[in-house]
Amino acid sequence: MAICCLANVSGKVQGVYFRASCQQMAIDLQLSGYAKNLADGDVQVLICGEEGNVNKMLDWLAEGPSQAEVSNVSHNQVEYQSLNHFSIG
Repeated sequence: MAICCLANVSGKVQGVYFRASCQQMAIDLQLSGYAKNLADGDVQVLICGEEGNVNKMLDWLAEGPSQAEVSNVSHNQVEYQSLNHFSIG
């Protein structure tokens, strides 16, 4: 089943290639959506695709790339959006 989740990732997640790493992981998992920096220092991530792969991506967000220091990930399932790719904003 295809779903979408909107996640907010807190910690040292800006300036550490978090969004680019997130994009590569999403491509590897065949997910669509986006990752964008927020003014408060967090990163917002929309991930859409097969539920199992979305869950794998949520697990990855809790760790992030090696340079990141993730302190919290909150997420909610949102209405499904049919997107063609995963972008960085």
